[in-house]
Parts: sequence; C-alpha cells; structure tokens
Amino acid sequence: MNPELLLELVKMKMPFGKYQGTTLCYIPVSYLEWFNRKGFPPGKLGILLTTLYEIKMNGLEHLLEPLKKL
Repeated sequence: MNPELLLELVKMKMPFGKYQGTTLCYIPVSYLEWFNRKGFPPGKLGILLTTLYEIKMNGLEHLLEPLKKL
C-alpha cells in the first residue's frame, strides 16, 4: 500500500456529490458501497475511494487515525 494514498485520504475533500466538502476518510461506508455497485470515478479520486472502501470493509480504519493528527 502506498503511504501517500493514506495521507491523501485524511486530507482530500470530496469534490462533488452528496458528501461534497467532506474529508474522504469521513465518507460513510454506505456511500462507498454505492460507488462499488455503480462504479468508482476514474483517475486518482477513484483510486482513493476504492482504497478507502477496502480499508473500511476490512476493519482497517485504525490505520488512518495517526494520520488524522498530522
């Protein structure tokens, strides 16, 4: 896993949609599940959301906690 991706998950804001302006790491799993069904957006945002989906589905959110304090 790329550590830079993890850092971006706690810093980048969702650029559109229902959770526009929300830091990615705080997007609820239900929204990520919706993207999983409908398709993640292309590019870097899609990679970040896919990574976040995997983190949340596998109970690994604790990996992001220390980064939130940076």
